[in-house]
Amino acid sequence: MDKPLLMIDVDGVISLFGFDPMRRPAGRFVLVDGIAHYLSATSGQHLRELAYRFELVWCTGWEDKANDYLPLELDLPAPLPYLSFARDVGRAHAHWKLEAIDRYAGPQRPLAWIDDAMDESCAEWAHRRPGPTLLVSTEPAVGMTAGHVAMLILWAARPTPAGSQP
Repeated sequence: MDKPLLMIDVDGVISLFGFDPMRRPAGRFVLVDGIAHYLSATSGQHLRELAYRFELVWCTGWEDKANDYLPLELDLPAPLPYLSFARDVGRAHAHWKLEAIDRYAGPQRPLAWIDDAMDESCAEWAHRRPGPTLLVSTEPAVGMTAGHVAMLILWAARPTPAGSQP
């Protein structure tokens, strides 16, 4: 059986923002196409740990750019698959990542999605999705934590029914 998918957003999960600059979390700034991003010091280790239980997939507006920078910066063994997103005008009532996630994962494959910007349409989508689905929300100033990793590993051992949330 395939591993469950882990859809990984970057901004607000790995690249932190909104923190007090006088009390920065552990991490460092890197330039991505001339734009400074503050990468969490623990995100690489978290992703390497999760790779034992999940197929990791970039689910970020960075799309293929994630592989240009993040595997090296996070000490990942290889580039990850990534989603490409439609840029259609008029999609204001649907979360812009859902169509690409459905296209990649299909309806049944277990998947978890970690992101800082999910909305009610994401919860509704997860609830309707036939396959086991876990939504994990992060705070953009903190990103992915050891607690998120533990929850994901526990879930991957026995994916729960569709629409489950922490």
